Amino acid sequence: MKNLLIDMTRYRECGSGSCDQPVPEGLVKGSPEKSGLKSLRELASFVYTCRRCEDAPCVSVCPEEALKKNEEGMILRSSNLCVACKSCVIACPFGTMPSDFYQYKRDETLYYDLMQEEERERFVKESPEGSVRFTEESADEDTNIYELLPGILIKDYSWEKLKNLE
Repeated sequence: MKNLLIDMTRYRECGSGSCDQPVPEGLVKGSPEKSGLKSLRELASFVYTCRRCEDAPCVSVCPEEALKKNEEGMILRSSNLCVACKSCVIACPFGTMPSDFYQYKRDETLYYDLMQEEERERFVKESPEGSVRFTEESADEDTNIYELLPGILIKDYSWEKLKNLE
């Protein structure tokens, strides 16, 4: 099975409305907290983009306590508790929490189980041009390609890499 490579920069651009087509959402199992299905973009943002603030203003501002930090400082969101108030989006000093994560009603036809081969193929076809593709490549920090889960790679800027540039 080939790896799925998602260019998170392009994907975020389209998620914020700069593309003419709706952005499909890949759902993945096996997130770090082992809490069932997660949105690929949410997981990628929390694992690689979130700066893991010591005081985590996003966590402290949440009125429903839907956000918490794990032992590594990564933010975890309980979608069952989240009321989509977007206080965390506003509180994040680095803008790593895209507001389109927190929508109650979504078009269910835009969800794809990325653990299923047929669904992966449909996800690639339905994704905005230049944002998702199959590849023989593997994780390579020099080219900003990271393994999110087995068989799923993302191209993005790691918070750790950015921290070292400061």
